[in-house]
Amino acid sequence: MNYSFSNRFTAMQPSIIREILKATSGQNVIPFSAGNPAPETFPVEAIRAYTQSILEEMPVAALQYGITEGYAPLRDVLKNHLHTRFASGKDMDELMIVSGAQQGIELACKVFCNEGETIICESPSFIGSLNTFRSSGARLVGVPMESDGIHIGLLEQALQTEKNVKLIYLIPSFQNPTGITTSLEKRKAVYELAQRYGVMILEDNPYGELRFRGEDVPTIKSMDEEGLVIYVGSFSKILSAGLRVGYVLAPDEVVSKMVVAKQGEDVHTAMLPQILAHKFMTEYDYAGHIANIRDIYRRKCDLMEQSLEAHMQQSVTYTRPDGGLFLWCELPSGISMLDYCKTAAERGVAVVPGTAFLVDATASCNAFRLNFSTPSDEQIRQGIEILGRI
Repeated sequence: MNYSFSNRFTAMQPSIIREILKATSGQNVIPFSAGNPAPETFPVEAIRAYTQSILEEMPVAALQYGITEGYAPLRDVLKNHLHTRFASGKDMDELMIVSGAQQGIELACKVFCNEGETIICESPSFIGSLNTFRSSGARLVGVPMESDGIHIGLLEQALQTEKNVKLIYLIPSFQNPTGITTSLEKRKAVYELAQRYGVMILEDNPYGELRFRGEDVPTIKSMDEEGLVIYVGSFSKILSAGLRVGYVLAPDEVVSKMVVAKQGEDVHTAMLPQILAHKFMTEYDYAGHIANIRDIYRRKCDLMEQSLEAHMQQSVTYTRPDGGLFLWCELPSGISMLDYCKTAAERGVAVVPGTAFLVDATASCNAFRLNFSTPSDEQIRQGIEILGRI
């Protein structure tokens, strides 16, 4: 059969990260390429006990269809949490539950972007979002990152010169892949530009609870008085990635359209994980759990940075994140990044080539991404030593 795929998907390629994970699963490979939460952060016993109690006390609610907007008690507690923790959410805003933050990003793109219209992204940026935008037929424009976030001058230039810009996509806190946190000044500047040019901001904040150094920076959503910000969050990094529970906080009119789009995709997010997430937020020691995760990631990040200093200080420069899961390493000129990553894989260390995160995949890049949450302490020590020898 000679298959005739849609124009949007003919040129699409699978996520290089997912392919690396698939190729190395079950093998004795040090997984610096993943972005998985540390297994020791999963509240397994609580999830087991809550699941049993849900199926005993409210089985029909857990196993029946639900409304597309999401489980009402979970939506209420999340709205309150986002308001008290992040000062985010106004009277004009509504919250809906989605099947992971990735779906929230896809829905925002679906309801705002026609094929060929433009989304401005940080470059580098999260490959999952970039591929989502590409699959919708959107045109991507990348704006380079600086040490304190997106380059504001080049962002304004793009807003002035690019046609039909519909969204500005940002990961302001502990960005994937660079680990960079956008400064308060730049967050304000981005919002002012969005207001001036009439463009929506898609603020992706999956790592917002994972700050382990420094002081919190207000979300862009907390500045939103005009209904310009679609805020996406997730339980993946604080409860369980496999449960696939995320959420969107956005103006009511925007959420209403996203609800219609979600009805055509999966009707609603699975009820049992939603009820579990609600119990996790209301009956578990949520604050203590977050503090424990931060301690774990602080220690693991410190260990990776110490190992880099011991084995690669003269060879690479790298970001020092204040939270999240990732470091971004720049190789010296004269070394082929792709050859380096291939050699690392052959020697049992999986890293992600920096080109995977570029808006223009053909552009030059001499960096690679490291993850410190997934590998064990011994794997961090051993893996960085191998990378240093290479």
